[in-house]
Amino acid sequence: MGIVERYSTDHIAFPYLGIDFNISPTAFTLFGLEIKWYGICIAIGLFLAMHYCFKRTKDFGLDGEALSDAVIAGIIGAVIGARAYYVIFHAEDYHDIKEIFAIRDGGLAVYGGLIGALILGCIVCRIKKIHILSAVDLASMGFFIGQACGRWGNFFNQECFGLNTTLPWGISGGRIQNFIISNRASFAAQGFEMDPYTAVHPCFLYESLLCICGFLLVHFFYKHRKFDGEMICIYVTIYGFGRFIIEGLRTDSLYIGNIRVSQALSLLICIAGIVIIILGHIRAKKKGVSLYADSETAKELLRKADERDKAYEESKKNKKAKELAKDQKIIDDEEE
Repeated sequence: MGIVERYSTDHIAFPYLGIDFNISPTAFTLFGLEIKWYGICIAIGLFLAMHYCFKRTKDFGLDGEALSDAVIAGIIGAVIGARAYYVIFHAEDYHDIKEIFAIRDGGLAVYGGLIGALILGCIVCRIKKIHILSAVDLASMGFFIGQACGRWGNFFNQECFGLNTTLPWGISGGRIQNFIISNRASFAAQGFEMDPYTAVHPCFLYESLLCICGFLLVHFFYKHRKFDGEMICIYVTIYGFGRFIIEGLRTDSLYIGNIRVSQALSLLICIAGIVIIILGHIRAKKKGVSLYADSETAKELLRKADERDKAYEESKKNKKAKELAKDQKIIDDEEE
């Protein structure tokens, strides 16, 4: 039994909190072009991420001017990757080439965006001779900011929601109700039922909060990192773990058979991140230094650590040789 009425298309409500209002996905029209809240949220997230990251370039030993080319490439790669990932898993919904490029209406997949951004960004880093792992570490901090803001675009589009809930922050809306009504058969095939007139989990909000917490963690931790690549590993571990849980609540997941693609990918990258972090810390502890390229004396300390290790190994060999020589002398004396 539902607890909310049938809403108009642009109506959004938090019924348990007594909050409801009407808001269109279109923020305003400029020269006949509809500017969507979805795009505005992404643009704000991108601006804040770039502003933060460029202020931290020196902390990561990077040249901000040279890095700007990689950032531009990363943005282009993110858009292409995010759209391609989404379209590939929703191919049956696209019958016109124009629809594929209609990104203002939504339909961008986070993992596709990350993959695209990393691929093109790293290519440009290689061309510009920018230290790739340092750049990726810095970018991972921006990813948290961008996603925390960008997810609110899903709020205006009434997407990225989950199963029915009676939690106080449950959300409902006209588009949410229409989506549930239109997809009841597919929900049943996946083994669950949805009531269009009961509030649902606001998964976009959960992911936004996850990214805010992740950003705060890496913001205060980055000066204590032990090796290049640790920040991106922390990012994939935190985001992968959180997304694995959140994805289990969603009703609009991308599937391969009965497997939620993003949930499976989240679990894999989370495990990979944990393993690499552990191995990196073991190596750094063994060397006795932080192994990140931008540390003021990291390279020199690492070189000295290697020399120390070699000297130690050499001394062990010499000591063993002396002991063998001493033993041989004793044997020779006894024979005499």
